[in-house]
Amino acid sequence: MTSPALELPARATAGPATADRTAAERTTVDRTAADHAAANRLGVGLGWRAEIDTVVERQPGLDWVEVVAENICADHLPESLTVLRARGVTVVPHGVALGLGGADLPDPARLARLAETALALESPLVTEHLAFVRAGGLEAGHLLPVPRTRDSLRVIAENVRIAQDQLPVPLALENIAAQLAWPDDELTEGQFLAELVERTGVRLLIDVANLHTNRVNLGVDPAAELDRLPLEAIAYVHVAGGTLVDGVWHDTHAHPVTEPVLDVLAELCARIAPPGVLLERDAAFPPPTELAGELDAIRRVLEGSTRRMGNLPTRAEPKGTGTERPGGECATGTARARLARRQKELLAALVAGGPVPPGFDPDQVRAQSTGLATKRRDTVAKVVPDLPRLLGPQYGPLFLGYARRHPQTVGYRADARAFAAWALADGGPLAADRRRALEQWLHPAPERPTGPLARLRQALRR
Repeated sequence: MTSPALELPARATAGPATADRTAAERTTVDRTAADHAAANRLGVGLGWRAEIDTVVERQPGLDWVEVVAENICADHLPESLTVLRARGVTVVPHGVALGLGGADLPDPARLARLAETALALESPLVTEHLAFVRAGGLEAGHLLPVPRTRDSLRVIAENVRIAQDQLPVPLALENIAAQLAWPDDELTEGQFLAELVERTGVRLLIDVANLHTNRVNLGVDPAAELDRLPLEAIAYVHVAGGTLVDGVWHDTHAHPVTEPVLDVLAELCARIAPPGVLLERDAAFPPPTELAGELDAIRRVLEGSTRRMGNLPTRAEPKGTGTERPGGECATGTARARLARRQKELLAALVAGGPVPPGFDPDQVRAQSTGLATKRRDTVAKVVPDLPRLLGPQYGPLFLGYARRHPQTVGYRADARAFAAWALADGGPLAADRRRALEQWLHPAPERPTGPLARLRQALRR
């Protein structure tokens, strides 16, 4: 059996969601959250990926799985997911491309596809991210943080309500990993999420690995952010691995889960028994025994670890108070226009060589820009593996050179073809055999332009 649809209980406290709570109020919230978790338990899960489908099927003690919604078709589900569902394993679709944090209204086609996937999987809920992924005709190819201002809160709340109206099951939003901060944030991430829950009733997917990422990259205290969250709204939790490169933490989902990430999970578990916890792994898949070991480490935390984190560096509190000022918000249409302009400026700096917008940390923007180009390179290689095979060690440097001058505006397959054409025309010297192979890939025999002799033969046949 799949889990029943999860219902969000009424808030246990009155007043602004971001106001500090008394000890009595927090006890009430914790009790409500605990009751909610017990009634809607998902358990311990693993991210389903096509590359490890049989490994996931054979993983002992697995309660549920999560699948990237954009990677499957509702009318043609992978056999592995059908097998798991037949066993009673819950499957939750996890969207990555909706961009509810963007200035545009949610795309009806993307929403419809997400809804169809949830129905096909008989899922108890669907999840997405509090992020923007496109602006001004440019694609980020990744999840980017939203400005935590009253303007963007008004816009995003409307986007969330539109999505909720179109989805057949509850929606939960995930906090993201960030490598840069907006300069004029009025709220912390925890305050922003709490306000969003207060306005829309949306539920939360809390990624403790992303909280750790933001601790390293931005100096944000995970424990303080957890204290600001409406714990009763948590649907489930993500855990994932990453790596530290030149002082920047990269949430790769391709490395083992580290002890500091488990510490953040323990910090959350000291406040609430989460309804579910899921291990994400997207690349560099380890042997099944190693995956099982990471799942067991998560179970040990859930079974009673309440380690507290030590003192952590924090940045200054944002200047917002968490309360609305009468008349302080502009009309939503004007807020959308302002948000669209600011997100376009930032994305142009990240993927199109534009200037760093005023107030942003140039080092953070450079780090995020490099991360986006690297992720784009790796995603194209995964979607079109012929390219790294044909170009060998030249593929990586060539693609990064291409990405610096050519922002992504279309899907990855079209991006791959555009890169191949650029590599042949402007990418610099290529070995003769690699050039020939790339030309044949880009223009298979039926598509190759005909030469003078071929055109003469065709004319004589007429």
